[in-house]
Amino acid sequence: MTLTLVENHLVNIAFGLLLFSLFIYWGSLYFPNTKIFDKIGNICLLLANFSLFINLLSRWIIYHYFPLSNLYESLLFLTWCLTTFYLILNQKYNKVITGAIVSPISLFTIAFASLSIPKELQLASPLVPALRSNWLMMHVTIMMMSYATLLIGSLIAIAFLVIKQLSKKQHEVKNVNTKESLIANPIRSYGYSRSQYLRHNRNIISNINLLESLDNLSYRTIGLGFPLLTIGIIAGAVWANEAWGSYWSWDPKETWALITWIVFATYLHTRLNKAWSGEKPAILATFGFFIVWICYLGVNFLGQGLHSYGWLS
Repeated sequence: MTLTLVENHLVNIAFGLLLFSLFIYWGSLYFPNTKIFDKIGNICLLLANFSLFINLLSRWIIYHYFPLSNLYESLLFLTWCLTTFYLILNQKYNKVITGAIVSPISLFTIAFASLSIPKELQLASPLVPALRSNWLMMHVTIMMMSYATLLIGSLIAIAFLVIKQLSKKQHEVKNVNTKESLIANPIRSYGYSRSQYLRHNRNIISNINLLESLDNLSYRTIGLGFPLLTIGIIAGAVWANEAWGSYWSWDPKETWALITWIVFATYLHTRLNKAWSGEKPAILATFGFFIVWICYLGVNFLGQGLHSYGWLS
């Protein structure tokens, strides 16, 4: 069995585990009291993470370079970062919610790497001169870690918006039903409507706690990703000066990295000075989710620049 075949098997195993975990976590949203789903989903993501780790480590050892030299390897590394960050998150926060968020984005990333990128571009190849530097590990690793944390933080903000809208609609429907019940039979429905009212209040408190937890988790996650993004951009500027003789050349990748930085800097600024809260920063984080993908993948399809080794022909 050739090394390439082994690597393909490892990626396919990770893909299958992520797909299975997706169904498990989404199923657990409908059956929240079934704890076995949480354990199965965690095991699947852990095994997928380990499979990707072995794949990346084998490339590093055999080909003698850190496996972030092309788009395929960076996508696998991004998937590994996403699942690693989930394994950290699930020690403290709601495993079902975070698992239902991380599993689809991880599955999408590894599916794109496996199915969309041509096989010849998935093979390991000698590094171009600009990449033969110790800055490769520092700059690209930190940037990928920042992408992973910012994407997860933005997805949690999207989940916050979705749950809040569903809670509003549910609250409106229950209010309408209660009013109709009281109008139809104001005497007999008193006891029933009172118990229904208390149950309704408990649901509201539960939803508020969940929304506060998601809002706080999104803020903390983006708060971790932003300094990583800042360090990654600075490291990239130093590396660019070493490789090309200029700290900043307004390359498409550099430009969109700056735009990404501004979007999330604005998000954190509004949260820190408490100018915005709730839906407004969540909407901004949702916008940041798409900006990150444009910065990471979009520019690979829209033109050419100094990051030519990352472009698809």
